Amino acid sequence: MENFIIIISIVLGIIFLLLSIIIVNQKQAKIIQRLGKFQSVRRAGISLRIPLIDQVVGVQNLQIQELRVPVETITQDKVTLKIEVAIQYLIKTDVDSIKNSFYELADSTAQIESFVFDAVRAEVPKMELDMVYENKDNIANTVMEGLNSLLSNYGFDIKKTLVVDILPDSKVVDAMNAINEQKRLRQAAEEKGEADKILIIKAAEAEKESKKLQGEGVALQQMAVLKGREKAIKDLTVGTNMEIKDATELVMKLIDQDTLISMGEKNKNVIFMTSDIGMKGKVMEAMVGADVVNAQHKN
Repeated sequence: MENFIIIISIVLGIIFLLLSIIIVNQKQAKIIQRLGKFQSVRRAGISLRIPLIDQVVGVQNLQIQELRVPVETITQDKVTLKIEVAIQYLIKTDVDSIKNSFYELADSTAQIESFVFDAVRAEVPKMELDMVYENKDNIANTVMEGLNSLLSNYGFDIKKTLVVDILPDSKVVDAMNAINEQKRLRQAAEEKGEADKILIIKAAEAEKESKKLQGEGVALQQMAVLKGREKAIKDLTVGTNMEIKDATELVMKLIDQDTLISMGEKNKNVIFMTSDIGMKGKVMEAMVGADVVNAQHKN
């Protein structure tokens, strides 16, 4: 009988000891109540409690958690949007914060979602669609500041708030893509037109320079011709005692004759003949005079 009592006592002792042990995982905290009243917060590791009197009523996660909240709203220009907001938060590690986060808020997740709905729907309707994309960081900061102000007294610390997605209606997306495509095509056309304009200007400048150089060449050629004519007239008047008027007329006729001969060489089927006998005589006189002048130069 005594042995049976001892065995029973040992078994009850082991059960009591097992019921007294509390094991808490890393980055967790357990809430202990004694007879229905908050008693303590137990952190990571092993600790003891009074069985049946002390009860574990809650486990709080002390890691950084993320909550994604999809919000449907409308912009100032009447575009329906679905905005997804990511909330990264944690529970502070001091005893009061852990206690308040458990006891003060019946459903912290639902209350965070409600505030996000309210904050986003208060900001987005003030903006047009393009402004929503441009100011998504401002929207996120507004939500973060409001959540910290609301939840800091309940032991929550909002680490970061992000607007991770902005989804307009599919028809609006198609319209935006069409606008962007037309914008790019217009920009490409403008750039091509500008390139063509530059090519035209460069070609015009090159043609202008070419004509300028060509004109200078013609001017020099004409100057050389004039000097040649002047020398020929001078030689005729000196070598043959011919009047300047006659010498000039003779030189001009010789030039005309050279032109006709050149034209005849280009077209073998045409023969040019002159009937100006007076010119022939003058030509002969000019040739004799030219021989005399050349002889004088040689001597």
